[in-house]
Amino acid sequence: MESKKEQKVWFVTGASKGLGLSIVKQLLKLNQKVAATSRNKEALIEAVNFTGNNFLPLEVNLADNKSVNAAIKETNDVFSSIDVLINNAGYGIGGSLEELNDKEVRDSFDVNVFGTINTIRNVLPYMRKQKSGHIINISSIAGFAPGIGWTAYAATKFAVTGLTEALAQDVKELGIKATVVLPGAFRTSFLTDESLFLSENVIPDYTAIRETHSIFKAKDGHQQGRP
Repeated sequence: MESKKEQKVWFVTGASKGLGLSIVKQLLKLNQKVAATSRNKEALIEAVNFTGNNFLPLEVNLADNKSVNAAIKETNDVFSSIDVLINNAGYGIGGSLEELNDKEVRDSFDVNVFGTINTIRNVLPYMRKQKSGHIINISSIAGFAPGIGWTAYAATKFAVTGLTEALAQDVKELGIKATVVLPGAFRTSFLTDESLFLSENVIPDYTAIRETHSIFKAKDGHQQGRP
């Protein structure tokens, strides 16, 4: 069993499926303390399937700063610290900018970008006080090499990449680290309708985008990488 010094407190968003769920299960297996968030607490508890004091399931609306603040505070109250923040929550959004309406684009930024900003903003006072911590933001290959049909998604992931690189410099003197991870395709639920939104408005002229989206959807469950 690990010593108390090696046991850290992790705060993981988007933890009820995909990469987030895999991370949470692995951390709990390693006797780590984990606060995990999801929009649906019951679904999170069922997916993680763990009983013990090391697991704190939280129902959080990441786009709501007050909801995030309450979750961070509860985590610190229960575990007495927050050592690592993993911003994993997010979803894909496909379509040309002409096809996507204002609400669809803003909703994606609320989760993929502002959800990340909200957790960082609220966790930093705790990490700054303890003079340590590590913030890990999950971006995407689309955050540096975007493809056709994913304009809005690429914009959110470029934002996550850029803010992390600047953040790392801002918090270095405080003993805090920031890392951005830009994964390619791997076998999670990302390509399912639950995690991937395609524009409801379809303009026939964008034939290349439709072809690309069809190829992506066909890859669901057949991606080479696995968490």
